Amino acid sequence: MATKEEILRELYPEDLFHYADGLTLGEAEVLQETRRLIEKHLRPVINEHWEKPDFPFEQFYTVAKGAQIMNNPKLFEGREGSYKPSELYIAFLYLELARFDTSMATFYTVHGGLCYNTILLGGDERQQKEFLPKLAAFDWQGCFALTEPLSGSDIAGGLATTAERVGDKWILNGEKRWIGGSDTADVIPVFARDVADGKVKCFIVRKGAPGYDVEVIQHKIALRCVRNGHITMTNVEVPDSDRLVNINGFADVARILTFTRADVAHIAMGITCGSFNAALKYATNRQQFKRPIAKFQIIQEKLARMQANAVAAIAYSVRIAEMQEAGNELMLNSALAKMHNSLVMRETVALARETCGGDGITLETDVARFFADAEAVYTYEGSHEVNALIVGREITGLGAFV
Repeated sequence: MATKEEILRELYPEDLFHYADGLTLGEAEVLQETRRLIEKHLRPVINEHWEKPDFPFEQFYTVAKGAQIMNNPKLFEGREGSYKPSELYIAFLYLELARFDTSMATFYTVHGGLCYNTILLGGDERQQKEFLPKLAAFDWQGCFALTEPLSGSDIAGGLATTAERVGDKWILNGEKRWIGGSDTADVIPVFARDVADGKVKCFIVRKGAPGYDVEVIQHKIALRCVRNGHITMTNVEVPDSDRLVNINGFADVARILTFTRADVAHIAMGITCGSFNAALKYATNRQQFKRPIAKFQIIQEKLARMQANAVAAIAYSVRIAEMQEAGNELMLNSALAKMHNSLVMRETVALARETCGGDGITLETDVARFFADAEAVYTYEGSHEVNALIVGREITGLGAFV
């Protein structure tokens, strides 16, 4: 049987400072099995699905259920009774998914990050027991409906979807946009403004609800496998029992976003590592002037910069995971991590594309997918500018939001 150290060195050679050493043996084994199943089931079909575009549901669920990425007993050794694995494991799970493909990691962050955390943080004990085990087992698919057609960065004040209580039901009306998996999800947490008190609240819309319609957004250059949707809700009825009782204002929403912004920092970390490894593999195999291009000084300089970016991104993600595990989930921390990791991600995918030359614009090297998908990650869960303003407000004491 391989030791933890042997598993981690095999999985993450780019982790030169050995940040992954904080994982348990059980967590490392689950990540190793996840890698094995990704290579067996998803690798052969990913380019086909990227070009279609469509999501490989069957293959993804084979991986997620086969490795039990959310509910494997090995993840809960020493933390029995918890609904979540450790934040450090979650960071490396995102690395594992995103270093293979951004859309797979994005689908997971909608399901296992946004939706799961919304119910975990916003639901009562009854709601947690009803929804979370089925989501963790991937028996139900979840999504997260906050962003609207006319409100992204200003959603706190601009949220226009309404909820009106009528007896023991709520009536939802409005639109949501860019909602990943919204046409196939079984469980859709929808954020709406209570017409009675003006407060933002959250409601679980279930699959097949009358008045809930989705149009899948087409013609994307990034995250092509993700089925982003434009939701229209016309008099959608939700029983009061499906209102998440612990979400009663945007401050509660912000706490959820603090966690999920860190998740996107982890995705950016994974893309950085994935594009670096793809470029390294290409450079050591590609022959020019009768020798591998990795033997040229300028290529080694690019590879060294990508390696440095990978270590820095891992460091940010591991530290914020440690802080979250300790209950110190500050918005400043997640905003800084997302801002930094997205910046080094963007540089790394460009360097990887340069290293691969003309082959870097084909799907054969993986670099083209990373290069295109990085643009979406740079923007979602708070654009670079929004995260920079959160950090700027903290360090200056002055808010610069309009």
